[in-house]
Amino acid sequence: MGSLHVQGLGKAYKQYSTRSARLLEWLLPWSKVRHQLHWVLKDVSFRIAAGESVGLIGINGAGKSTLLKLITGTTQPSTGSVGVHGRVAALLELGMGFHPDFSGRENVLIAGQLLGLTVAEVSALMPEILAFADIGDYIEQPVRVYSSGMQMRLAFSVATCVRPDILIVDEALAVGDVFFQQKCFDRIAAFKQAGTTLLFVSHSAGTILSICDRCLFLRNGVLAFDGAPVDAIDLYQAELLGRSPAPPVPSGASAATPAPAASDAPALAGKSGSITSPAADCIGVRLFDADGQERQSLLADHTVTLQIDYRLNAAAADPHVGFKLRNRYGSVMFETNTYCMHQQPGPVAAGATLSVRFVLPMHLFPDEYTITVGLGDGGYGEGSFEHVLNYLTDVSNFVVLTNPDAIIWSGLVNLTPQLHFTKS
Repeated sequence: MGSLHVQGLGKAYKQYSTRSARLLEWLLPWSKVRHQLHWVLKDVSFRIAAGESVGLIGINGAGKSTLLKLITGTTQPSTGSVGVHGRVAALLELGMGFHPDFSGRENVLIAGQLLGLTVAEVSALMPEILAFADIGDYIEQPVRVYSSGMQMRLAFSVATCVRPDILIVDEALAVGDVFFQQKCFDRIAAFKQAGTTLLFVSHSAGTILSICDRCLFLRNGVLAFDGAPVDAIDLYQAELLGRSPAPPVPSGASAATPAPAASDAPALAGKSGSITSPAADCIGVRLFDADGQERQSLLADHTVTLQIDYRLNAAAADPHVGFKLRNRYGSVMFETNTYCMHQQPGPVAAGATLSVRFVLPMHLFPDEYTITVGLGDGGYGEGSFEHVLNYLTDVSNFVVLTNPDAIIWSGLVNLTPQLHFTKS
């Protein structure tokens, strides 16, 4: 059984203003300091108990990879300590440690010994390793001709050929095809059930929610959150959205003294990870059934209308409204916005109210769900925005009730299959 104990961990690199400053400090170590320290990680502390599955998230540059390198010993810390108890298998970079001129088989033998196995043990495991990697005759070719996906297949297969006490994975699984990813997740699930401790880095919220019991959120090299995965993901997504700030509000319109609005309804507030700005307030998130009655309990498979109302305190040239539905575990069931639906609400003046109605069939499995809403200005790409004006996490909730007239089914979404018999 493996466990990790990280205490006061920090990593700093020297930064020099010029090349000559670096040279002078090297030649004259007793003279004045000519560098500044750039801290990639600062005072990070946490414990991972044996058998726990912990996610690690953060935007690019937050320090995730550096933290994993410190834990595995490939980089030495500037401050603090790392306690590792148990055999570690780590996938930090694709093919790290593979020699490009050696064949895949030769690299398997070398990598296996680096994991602490003997040549005889690696040779005995070779058929299983090759079967899992499934790269065919390429196993006899130099690794330099491998694609990144093939390298990942072989690296993962070697690293997990024997169940480790601690498994550390740094986004490597994002490269493989969907079928190989399923094999990898099946193996990880089997390891978890057998008691392996897992530290998993991913930008995929669904992956974190599905395999992790706990999640660490790094922000600018500092451990900003340690707790439930759904809360960590909310904070992570809020930081991603917050990197595109809201535009300045014209003079005379502020959070305390907003521009005259068409509605005096109070602004709604979301949970952790929400973003608000003086530019706009969400003043309504409501669900209506097919008869136009406002409901919090909805019958499965019936058409419902989600109405989202925003009060604009500053003019918006290209506003777009979106929503996200999540189940009780935090998994996203569906999300979209007016920009992704190829709609253009058009400019909205300061003081106006923007109301958007989404009409959709409620084909979700009977359960409890939450609604996250957002307002952005200036849509581009595949659903990004130049300015995030408002983003409220889990601002409302609703319940889907069983439809007695529907078919009996299980899963997440009712695909409403059509049935046709043919007899001959």
